[in-house]
Amino acid sequence: MIEHIKGRLVEKNPTYVVIDCNGVGYFINISLHTFSHLPLDESIKLFTHLQVREDAHILYGFIEKSEREIFRLLISVSGVGASTARTMLSSMTPTQIRDAIAAGDAATVQSIKGIGAKTAQRVILDLKDKVLKVFGIDEVSVVPDNTSKEEALSALEVLGYARKQAERVVNKIVKSEPNLSVEVLIKEALKNL
Repeated sequence: MIEHIKGRLVEKNPTYVVIDCNGVGYFINISLHTFSHLPLDESIKLFTHLQVREDAHILYGFIEKSEREIFRLLISVSGVGASTARTMLSSMTPTQIRDAIAAGDAATVQSIKGIGAKTAQRVILDLKDKVLKVFGIDEVSVVPDNTSKEEALSALEVLGYARKQAERVVNKIVKSEPNLSVEVLIKEALKNL
């Protein structure tokens, strides 16, 4: 119903912002991910999701469309409400959540405060196919919480390689040898790029 709101940032907190749009102040709930990416200037644009309940109309705001898409997918799961989805997006980045679901990594999803084993399994069961389709992920060879992988990908991007291409190569290497150092991982990836 309300696609986005663009205006002047009047109030900023880790859980919400108030945006003045032509004299009307909109109270918008946000995740910590969005909070950490808010611009320093006053002009702001957030993609929104309006939740209409019997007792309230609640706006949720997101700095990027992909975060809103993950949020909408999460709230489509039975037992996951808007506040739980916001907690998930505050605990992990949208990319980490997307990758965990795509890889079927219930342990990572369950590591989020308030998510039990059954809910984690339901999220993965309900969303895995949707995540693969919506985000166009071809192969699911995601290795969760691998800082060496992330550092290697960042270095390869700096060297001018496309993120997707580098990610495919690095994922393949990490899948066969998960405990490589960053330097060795970069060298192996460069051989295959």
